[in-house]
Amino acid sequence: MSGLMLAMFVAFLSSTVVSNALPTIITDLRGSQNQYTWVVTATLLSSTASTPVWGKLADLFSKKLLIQLSIVVFIAGSMLAGLAQSVETLIAWRALQGLGLGGLQALVQIAIAAMISPRERGRYAGLMGSVFAAATVGGPLIGGVLVDTSWLGWRWCFYVGVPFAAVALVLLQRTLHLPVIRRDVTIDYLGAGFLAAGVSALLIWVTLAGHGFPWASVQSALFLGGAVLAVVAFLVTESRAVEPIVPLRLFRDRTTTLAIIASIAVGVAMFGSTVFLGQYLQISRGYSPTEAGLLTIPMVGGLVLSSTVSGLLITRFGRWKAYLTAGSALVMAGFGLLATIDHETDMVLLCTNLFILGAGIGMSMQNLVLAVQNTVAAADLGAASSAVTFFRSLGGTVGVAVLGAVLSNHVGDLIEDRLTGMPGAAQAAGGGGAVGLADLADAPAPVEALIRMSYGDATGRIFLVSAVVSVVAVLAVLFIREVALRTESGDERQWAERSDAVRIDTDRIEGRDAAGERTDEVGHSLQQSVVR
Repeated sequence: MSGLMLAMFVAFLSSTVVSNALPTIITDLRGSQNQYTWVVTATLLSSTASTPVWGKLADLFSKKLLIQLSIVVFIAGSMLAGLAQSVETLIAWRALQGLGLGGLQALVQIAIAAMISPRERGRYAGLMGSVFAAATVGGPLIGGVLVDTSWLGWRWCFYVGVPFAAVALVLLQRTLHLPVIRRDVTIDYLGAGFLAAGVSALLIWVTLAGHGFPWASVQSALFLGGAVLAVVAFLVTESRAVEPIVPLRLFRDRTTTLAIIASIAVGVAMFGSTVFLGQYLQISRGYSPTEAGLLTIPMVGGLVLSSTVSGLLITRFGRWKAYLTAGSALVMAGFGLLATIDHETDMVLLCTNLFILGAGIGMSMQNLVLAVQNTVAAADLGAASSAVTFFRSLGGTVGVAVLGAVLSNHVGDLIEDRLTGMPGAAQAAGGGGAVGLADLADAPAPVEALIRMSYGDATGRIFLVSAVVSVVAVLAVLFIREVALRTESGDERQWAERSDAVRIDTDRIEGRDAAGERTDEVGHSLQQSVVR
């Protein structure tokens, strides 16, 4: 568990440690708001597309080996990202880092499910929530200190996770021992390709539409049509594949389908809030990266408290839906309250709203995975767990891209309107030319103040969009049917299901009924043919 928790800490740290450093990184590399979004989106996209692949491989190969492989990929991506000399190369290496991150996100939960029963997993959900909280608090603080330390700088935000990953690799090699059930396998590479193509086309369209080309244009039609065709091809491929990446039979179960729908909204909450909150605190309110990290503590405190308490109560009583319902409602309420912020919002009020949002995320994130793992067959445990993680990451990926586009367009409109009404600022901007995040480092004082004010006033809109999306999560959770938590671990269930299958086949061969009595001559003939 120490190695698994450390690996999960590394996965969460990789996103949080960079979130507060991004304004400095983009300013230093002279990047734009869209590039700001894509530094995050590239990692989320590659981790999202690879998550179901890692999950399927966990059903076919050694879970231990796969976790170690994902750690190695993560280390390589982190080191190369730290060496990037432009925003474009940084985005590329962040995508490689995301491949390893996708494996860590999916495989750690799969390994825990294989070892621990759903009934006992509640207390470990609290532990995972605490690890997430530690990374969420420590990440921005570490990132802020690194950025504010002149002899280190923002590049160490990518290097800092490498030692933790290396220690996790050694710990898992020495302590993690999971049985490996070897069988002939077929990897659905075609399905994985269609999945990545569909998600990529959708995100590129959302990012570029509106300023790169009009929403109603040939380019929009090509991107959107290509995304739809890729998704249709993915569904057709999955329905025919021997070993599908995302088994479509999982969606026949109501709990799994509704949990996946809710996970999409939770993904928007988890990723959207951390990415754009750091930008709001630093660009609009003028806090340093370290101070911005400290101001996220209320959200993390709510997450730690709710995940720990709900996990212990779930383990004690074996019931989970009440906590899941309350968590999704708090997520919706938290986003609704954050939708009211602007560049002058009282910080005490902001911290209170963040606490409410964190409490909701803490009760929702892990319990959605728990509900699915408790329902599906043991043979599909890896695919089902990764499916929930995949759609949560997909929600975060699409959420960051969509919210980033909303923020970019709204900020642009606000700056344009205010430049028109402020002749001095318009003259300082070069005759009223377009300005944005890329101009912040070199902008004159009036334009700089205008950019910061516009970012503060525009941030509330992205939280309003998130609040509307979270309504879907609340409705999905309400319709989930609660099933008492099982008391067997994933491995115990898998061996039991295999034993049942062998017993049923043996009874068929021997021609016996449920009571163990010999049936008809067909059974006897079947037995004789097998003997021959």
